[in-house]
Amino acid sequence: MSSEGKKLLNIIILGVSFMFIFTAFQTCGNIAQTVITNLNNTDFHGSGYTSMSIIYGVLSASNLISPSVVAIVGPQFSMVVSGIFYSLYIAVFIQPTTWAFYTASVFIGIAAAVLWTAQGNCLTINSDENTIGRNSGVFWALLQFSLFFGNLYIYFAWRGKTHISESDRRTVFIALTVISLVGTVLFFLIRKQEDTKAPGDEDSTNEILGESSSARSKMMRAVAAFKKSITLSFTKEMMLLSVTTAYTGLELTFFSGVYGTCIGAVNRFGNEEKSLIGLSGIFIGVGEILGGGIFGLLSKNSRFGRNPVVMLGVLVHFVAFYLIFFNMPNDAPIAPMEGTDQVAYMIPSKEVAMLCSFLLGLGDSCFNTQLLSILGFLYSEDSAPAFAIFKFVQSICAAVAYFYSNYFLLQWQLLIMVIMGFFGTITFFTVEWEAAAAQAARGSDYSSI
Repeated sequence: MSSEGKKLLNIIILGVSFMFIFTAFQTCGNIAQTVITNLNNTDFHGSGYTSMSIIYGVLSASNLISPSVVAIVGPQFSMVVSGIFYSLYIAVFIQPTTWAFYTASVFIGIAAAVLWTAQGNCLTINSDENTIGRNSGVFWALLQFSLFFGNLYIYFAWRGKTHISESDRRTVFIALTVISLVGTVLFFLIRKQEDTKAPGDEDSTNEILGESSSARSKMMRAVAAFKKSITLSFTKEMMLLSVTTAYTGLELTFFSGVYGTCIGAVNRFGNEEKSLIGLSGIFIGVGEILGGGIFGLLSKNSRFGRNPVVMLGVLVHFVAFYLIFFNMPNDAPIAPMEGTDQVAYMIPSKEVAMLCSFLLGLGDSCFNTQLLSILGFLYSEDSAPAFAIFKFVQSICAAVAYFYSNYFLLQWQLLIMVIMGFFGTITFFTVEWEAAAAQAARGSDYSSI
């Protein structure tokens, strides 16, 4: 197999590994609060919302140290160890205790930061300027398929059940733990590109792989990258884009955790309320993959820049929020184990609920593909610090949103997202217009970017 073929195979293995791990983790996050409210063990006092708040808060802070960890131990070993911590977090639900639940939340926050930093490093090692777009698209598509399989299993496994028994819970989480471990083991199949250099070039190869440099020199580079991130975060463009990024953190929390809990709490859905959580995740995945394919892989053919895609995203989300406000009871996010019998402004409709799931996924893909695009364009020379800031802001806001989801009624959560979505769209437009003007002043065709 040629060197290029081996690199593409590595990307496919990387994507499949992430697909397995996040099939388990995203399904776990989608059903965590529903499972917890069905626990009969009075010794357990955990909250799925609080756990996710801890995860994203620790993840955000850990972005400051994750480059150093990956630089010292290498991307492959970093991903293997991180995958093990993902599996341990999921395994906690087999027989949950409060202390283990929150302790695992802290460790998986650290592991998530290391995992995503290592993923970016692995993607870069196995790509060049001609293949990075293709490889990113392959990885994105494989990752998003994780939304299908776990949620499809939940849909059929919990179909017709209004209460999640101890046996149901253990069966699901044992299966999810095994799935996560399979993804972790697959990381070992990623092959290092040692044979792409001549024997006399061994030192160069090892430097690319991050193996021969001393820990001290690696740490010095990590500190330099950290300082660059601090400087970059106070630039006008990054501060404006941080508002848009903050919105993506809030809506990420809503569609990945809160909305599934709302659906599972509506008693009016009858004996399908729990299985509909899985079906909702599938429709979110359809929206994500469709939006990612159209606005991500085909972005080079856009003649109008990024603003129309972001405008579509915010309109799609606002329609979804409006329908959710009318369709879902106000107390659904914080309903007790018995669920809620309340009705909003219409009799709860399963069809409307699934439509909103699709719209939430589609809108999210609109924002994220365009944010990644404009960050890559504006900070092509400093992409690592720029994307670290992006992940930092998004994670902080996701943590905040998971925290207030413990207390806020649905209407207030939707209002916060509408306000942030409005201002986030305006700030994105401002940066996009300035970038287009600067590009035009240099005599380049901005629509080809």
